[in-house]
Amino acid sequence: MAWLSRLTFFLLLFLLVAGRAPAWAQDQNLVIIGNGKGVPSEMKLAQLKATMRGEKLRWPDGSKVVIALLKTTTPIGQSTSRKIYNMSANELNKYWLALVFQGKADAPNFFNSEAELAEFVAQTAGAIGVVNQPVPSSKTITIEGKKSI
Repeated sequence: MAWLSRLTFFLLLFLLVAGRAPAWAQDQNLVIIGNGKGVPSEMKLAQLKATMRGEKLRWPDGSKVVIALLKTTTPIGQSTSRKIYNMSANELNKYWLALVFQGKADAPNFFNSEAELAEFVAQTAGAIGVVNQPVPSSKTITIEGKKSI
């Protein structure tokens, strides 16, 4: 039986190193942050998903929705793909390519790090983004009464 646990360990290690860890190994808490202008302080999960899918182009005050995401090659980007879009990383990339090609929405702004994303959201009116923990420079959006999803 010891060989089975060793085999399982090495398989998980291989998957993590290869960047293809199982979904449960990569799940991250997601915190939605927004710029002080335009982005509401509270949203329902359905509203968040519609906004993040490019279905909602303007905030209630009329300002433009600007989406900021971590690249789908990052753990948080992969969790965002699953939790918010209900898609794999590849499916999410194809989804946005199709929307932009059809002229239905502007592409999200993709970032390599949470710091870059947070700085962009803080400086861009109407920007909304997904990070792993609250950021002092941006307001945290409450989703159905929760600070993270």
